Amino acid sequence: MKIEWLRCPVCGNKTRNRVREDTVLKNYPLYCPKCKREMLINVKQLNMSVITEPDA
Repeated sequence: MKIEWLRCPVCGNKTRNRVREDTVLKNYPLYCPKCKREMLINVKQLNMSVITEPDA
């Protein structure tokens, strides 16, 4: 079973979360301790995509 760290899509730094290759995350709030940003992500089979929300 392959396990990887989730990396921040903004700065590329490791976050405090790890995922296995069978993990599925939907609308997960990922926080980066280095750049102090929080963003919503989806993860499926170790592929991460950032959810961009339109401004209200």
